[in-house]
Order: sequence, then C-alpha cells, then structure tokens
Amino acid sequence: MRFRTQRRLAAEILGVGENRIWMDPTRADEISTAIRREDVKKLIKRGIIRSRPKKGVSRGRVRERGVRRRGPGSREGATESQKLKWMRRVRALRKTLSNLRDKREITPAQYRKLYKMVKGGFFRDRGHLLSYLKEQGMVK
Repeated sequence: MRFRTQRRLAAEILGVGENRIWMDPTRADEISTAIRREDVKKLIKRGIIRSRPKKGVSRGRVRERGVRRRGPGSREGATESQKLKWMRRVRALRKTLSNLRDKREITPAQYRKLYKMVKGGFFRDRGHLLSYLKEQGMVK
C-alpha cells in the first residue's frame, strides 16, 4: 500500500517533504483508516508516522582531499584588479632583486633562480623575499 493521501497530509503537518515521511509497516491497517487530518495527527502523536532525519552533505571527501581550490572559478573581484595587484607585487620584487644583484649581494645565478620563483608566485611581498634570502643565507 502506498498511503498517498496519508503521506501528503503527514508531510504538510510535519513541514517536510513526502519522501521524508516514515510509516510503520506493521501498522498498515491503522494508517489506511486515517483519512482526515486529525487522524493523521493522532498517528504522528503515537509515533506510527514520523519524519526521517535530514540527510546532510558529508565534508569528509573535501577534508580527505586536503587541496585548497584556488582556480579562477573561486576568485572574487574583477580580473583587472587582480592583475594590477600581481603587477605591483612582481615589479616590486623584481626591482628588489635587481638592486641586490647590482650591489653584488646575490650572484647572477641566485638572481636567475629567485627571478623564476618570483614569476611562479612564490613570494607574497618584499618582506617575504628578504626573509627567504636571510633564511637561505644568501644575504646578511
């Protein structure tokens, strides 16, 4: 038996979808006699008709992945503003690198390596670049 009317009434009363309504299969005869809203309310009160718990979406797979998605779809703001930010940062870093090379604080080989790192987006800002240089023992 489907109990279409009882299911619909129970869903309205409980404020859930029809698919979330559970009816005790051992009490099918009692459910079939309930045709009024009051009858269905009584069955709900007695626990013969219940709403199933809400299903959630598990975040387990996301946690397991461990990767933060930073692709273009998740970026906010205009592309132009992002580009300007990038240009300002990269230009400042490159200028710092060329100054260090000109002062002979880093070798041309180190300059090349660091230049590529700047291009790859390794450094957040000038401070990060300088702290990296000190950490690596390239600059005093």
